[in-house]
Amino acid sequence: MSELTHVELTWLKKRIENWIRFGRIVENQVIDATASRRLVCAESVFAFVRWASNDYGTIVSRIDILRAFNQANATRRCRLCVRWGELLRIAGWPKVEKVLQAIDGVETLGIDPADAAPEHWRHIHNCLFVGERPRPYTHRRHQAWLRRRKICS
Repeated sequence: MSELTHVELTWLKKRIENWIRFGRIVENQVIDATASRRLVCAESVFAFVRWASNDYGTIVSRIDILRAFNQANATRRCRLCVRWGELLRIAGWPKVEKVLQAIDGVETLGIDPADAAPEHWRHIHNCLFVGERPRPYTHRRHQAWLRRRKICS
């Protein structure tokens, strides 16, 4: 598989459910069909959701919004002085559900969440971490991000 970010996904119904909520998957490789394991290669920004349970209920509920890394953006990283990698990391179903609702809100605007401003995901992370309500993403914020990205590229 390529030099992009790789994510292993496992799906054992009602036991372990890992999936990509949004993002651009450019490669997909089945590792083990019987255990429903596969390796995907993501580019851009993507959301990785992990959920697991045992006989007593949910034991893990987590979402990470990550910026994929590849060799092409390694030089860009230095030029833009942007930290690549983790934009949001939230655990616990009530907070994960709020992140999923925020993702739905971005999609409702007709915007691919992978194209939303990275600082929006950091804002959501910070607000949920301290128990505050995050601001919704808007077309105005998105246009500002697109202009800023154009200037920096």
